[in-house]
Amino acid sequence: MSVLLSKPQAQPNGLIQDITPQNANWEYVGFAAYQLENQSITLESGENELCLVLIAGKGSVFVDEHRFENIGNRTSPFEKIPPYSVYVPPRKQVKVETSGQLELAVCKAPSQGNYPIRLITPNDVGVEKRGVGNNQRLVHNILPETEPADSLLVVEVFTDEGNTSSYPSHKHDNKNSEQETYLEETYYHRFDPPQGFALQRVYTDDRTLDECMAVYDKNVVKVPKGYHPVATIAGYNNYYLNVMAGPVRQWKFTWEPDHLWINSEAYKSKFK
Repeated sequence: MSVLLSKPQAQPNGLIQDITPQNANWEYVGFAAYQLENQSITLESGENELCLVLIAGKGSVFVDEHRFENIGNRTSPFEKIPPYSVYVPPRKQVKVETSGQLELAVCKAPSQGNYPIRLITPNDVGVEKRGVGNNQRLVHNILPETEPADSLLVVEVFTDEGNTSSYPSHKHDNKNSEQETYLEETYYHRFDPPQGFALQRVYTDDRTLDECMAVYDKNVVKVPKGYHPVATIAGYNNYYLNVMAGPVRQWKFTWEPDHLWINSEAYKSKFK
């Protein structure tokens, strides 16, 4: 199995994924996923800022004097409506409670503590459609660079069966470029129906990194560098939650030259 692929492993506290800079062998991004049922958990933000995304189900989030009670508006991410999220600065203790089921993502990155605790409501989330033909997807911008945070960028993407996503292939791995920012990235995948899978490739120009993975429900793909397209297969819709972070909080990337023509007006005109 590729070192870039993490499969879910259930723990008593509901934790099913736990990606850290240490076990990912990088500098910035942390990601955890919980499958909670009638329980509570306590999280410590430490030196990180957190973005808690309520992927499915309802729960309550308590931080200092802030009480965000009974939030959550989806029974499944495939309802395709923007979620509730909570932004938490560093050096905070967070309590999450649910009297039912809650699928919770905890996105993490280093922070200087410049921004306060806040609730990100569905109305705060930018919704956009990207692509044409078999390269269409729906995007929810939960924590884009236009919204306040120190490091984190958080977005969720819906790709229908048979379509590609994160495509044409692009990369953001150069710390010394005016065209790119260095951003590590995780993909937390879900499928409808859940027994489905997609293919995700992570590769560099010189092919010193070239991995192609069959990605199943609740798997995480780690992208330390290189291009990282996703291809769905017939019968199965794909959702993924992206977490990105790096030294500069901007999403600047370059396209792989071989596939840039997919963005051309000549190609797009075939679908008008």
